[in-house]
Amino acid sequence: MIQIDKLHKNYFWSLGLLLIVGCDGFFGKKTDLDFIDIPEYLPREVAYVPVEPVIKKYQNPIDIIAGFDELIYVVDGASEEIISLDESGRELGRFQLNGVKSIAQNRKLDLLAIGSSQRIVGGVTKDITCIYRIDMHGNGNEFGIEYARVVDTIAHPLYFKSTFSGSDDKVEFNKIAVLEDNRFYVTRSGIDNNPQKFGGPDDAVLLFEEDGTYITPVVVNTPNGFFRNFFKSPMGISSFIQPPQISAGGPDHFVFTSLSENTSIKVQVIDYIETDFGASYEPRILFETDTTISDGSLTSPDKFLKPVSTIITGDGTNYIFVLDQMKDSLYQFTVTGLEGIKPPVGSATSKYQMASFGGSGDGLTQFNSPTSIAYKNRILWVCDTGNGRILRFKLTTDFQ
Repeated sequence: MIQIDKLHKNYFWSLGLLLIVGCDGFFGKKTDLDFIDIPEYLPREVAYVPVEPVIKKYQNPIDIIAGFDELIYVVDGASEEIISLDESGRELGRFQLNGVKSIAQNRKLDLLAIGSSQRIVGGVTKDITCIYRIDMHGNGNEFGIEYARVVDTIAHPLYFKSTFSGSDDKVEFNKIAVLEDNRFYVTRSGIDNNPQKFGGPDDAVLLFEEDGTYITPVVVNTPNGFFRNFFKSPMGISSFIQPPQISAGGPDHFVFTSLSENTSIKVQVIDYIETDFGASYEPRILFETDTTISDGSLTSPDKFLKPVSTIITGDGTNYIFVLDQMKDSLYQFTVTGLEGIKPPVGSATSKYQMASFGGSGDGLTQFNSPTSIAYKNRILWVCDTGNGRILRFKLTTDFQ
């Protein structure tokens, strides 16, 4: 497990002053630093520290996003509700949806929610995985979750065939990532992974049009050929299109996580490459790093046990965050795969400073079966599901 490093006494008092000034008011009451041990040796100049108050309003927070509308959205699995919050954590409204477990928002400000829909399969009514598109625009300029209404439902497997068969009722949609033109990717998992099967193997990343029209399962080009079954138990996914990119374009690249026990490299970046001869999806090659530069890499074998969530920042910092549910830890990387953050100007070292943290427990830098992460205005939001709370963190170097 990753444990937060100890801080040097002199640095501790400087950091405490920064936090008292930076956290009062908008982000809630000032952060209490009593949980940080005073160091004996080297200072840690770079670390994520908690922002209080802890949000404990929800019984089972299982997903969280920062929207293009500047709001935060939380899924409470206990009440099957999507809840909107402002940046301070104040609740604005709720919308109930059958079986809701994860959400995304497109740049038209519609919510895309993965839930369940009852369908008759073999004469038996079953809950089938589906994607709901939710319009939150009222009449005129009205907007908000109080105006939410479902305008489309994409139920598996009816987006590519007209009837149920085999193990279709065992398939699950997991997470959604939106692209700059509102097309979107969806991770899908199941038990029938025949690559030649109509509709592709159950384990897949799917591409949909903005209106929900199914396009294709993603086929990945590797040095060993094209693979329809490249993805193994895919779960988390993030595109490079993230708030606050309201009007900016971007590539179709994405990062995804795998829960397969038989996969050593469980988090990868997939690049969409266009050439004069066509376009293809290709895994980004991120080599093992020189330990004099960084102590870790995104693609180190067996780095993760159960990476359930990932996100790429859209504010120019270009970080990749990964949440490992089994290790109860949150990892931070650069977009080039280096673990850590470039040290501040004037630092005594040029080595990237480790900012990953966690460990099992209920302390302010610990987790219990965390499920999801969001990022907005340099604040990390984490669904610490097992502890029934939402935690927020800010990087020490981001305090003014």
